[in-house]
Amino acid sequence: MQLAEVNGNWTPQEKALHEARLKAKAKRRLRKSSSRNSTSESFSESGDLAGGDPHSPKGKVTTNDRKSRTGKGRGLPKKGGAGGKGVWGAAGMVYEDEEPDARDPNYDESAQGDTVYATVVPEVDERELEKMVNPIVQEYFEHGDTKEVQMLLKGLNLGPHKYEFSSLAVSLSLEGKASHRELTSRLLSDLSGKVLSQSDMARAFDKMLKELPDLILDTPEAPQMLGQFIARAIADHVLPMSFLDCYKGKVDCEHARVALDRAAVLLTMKREMVRLDNVWGVGGGLRPVKHLVKEMNLLLKEYLTSGDVSEAEHCLRDLEVPHFHHELVYEVVVMVLESKGDTASHMMIKLLQSFWKTGLITVDQMNRGFQRVYDELPEINLDVPHAHSIMETFVDLCYQESVITKQLRDACPSRGRKRFVSEGDGGVIKN
Repeated sequence: MQLAEVNGNWTPQEKALHEARLKAKAKRRLRKSSSRNSTSESFSESGDLAGGDPHSPKGKVTTNDRKSRTGKGRGLPKKGGAGGKGVWGAAGMVYEDEEPDARDPNYDESAQGDTVYATVVPEVDERELEKMVNPIVQEYFEHGDTKEVQMLLKGLNLGPHKYEFSSLAVSLSLEGKASHRELTSRLLSDLSGKVLSQSDMARAFDKMLKELPDLILDTPEAPQMLGQFIARAIADHVLPMSFLDCYKGKVDCEHARVALDRAAVLLTMKREMVRLDNVWGVGGGLRPVKHLVKEMNLLLKEYLTSGDVSEAEHCLRDLEVPHFHHELVYEVVVMVLESKGDTASHMMIKLLQSFWKTGLITVDQMNRGFQRVYDELPEINLDVPHAHSIMETFVDLCYQESVITKQLRDACPSRGRKRFVSEGDGGVIKN
């Protein structure tokens, strides 16, 4: 009766909403009952759970239930978290090495054994060889460390063209200085037996003998220099002693004959010596100071005899000691002070003027040379009584010829006592 009254008071919208809810509830009940019937029918068809008690624990079937079917267990993951797809296993588990199975589809018999990894360096192309070798040789001329060159060569895969390193190094030294040729001879000696064999060296020098007509275009003295290289290499056991014998009567090139004859002459002259250490001389700062002083004295004495300024300049450049040119200036001034007459003075001024104009002697070296004489003038005066007056005259002439600066001329020390014209001149100083 109450329901009728409530229904009688509903509005049409509320009544329609209530009916929709009842229909939806009936559909859910129908769907749930149909699914239970289909499940029971499927199990009864398979015969697994037919006739089972639906109220017993074993009678309930839940396909997605991960709990123990026996009612035991604590609800923890299986295998302590070590199982499942894509996992590393339990913490602290150590896996042993597994032997390859011959029945494995991926088994490769040829791939078994120790795997060796090696760095493969591509072989240097013959066209790129010169571009790679030239910087190595040029840097060696600066630092002179043969071990560094040896290390760099071992890092390159020169292949069958490694003998060409020797010929390229010698070619570059022919265009350089005497010190470069000395360094090249030392380099060949240190590389022999370690990086390059005697056969490689012989092949390199044979190639250079054939290339002499082209080398002469840049270096006219190439045949003589190459002969000295061959003689030094034979003395250093870089080349075999029979190297020259292989060319007797078999050389048609005139330049090659000159080189081989030069080597034969040097080996004959130095037969008593184990090494031809002085074939190039010792250039640059490698020479001892006493030897450099002796060479400069000899240079100046030859100049006073011949008067050839160009030859003196050539000899000074060959010494390759621009930082030691102040010694030459010092020796020039001392020779002028110890000489008799004005001939030596004028010749030395001419020499210094030439060196000054060509830039062979710098301002600093010129000043240092004269200043050394200024400092030692009291000691020089003991052996040369008129050293002060000769020095003043020479300094004035050098300044007039623009060899020295005005500051250097004014720094020249004068006599210890004043020079008067006469006793009764009233104290006028002689100019």
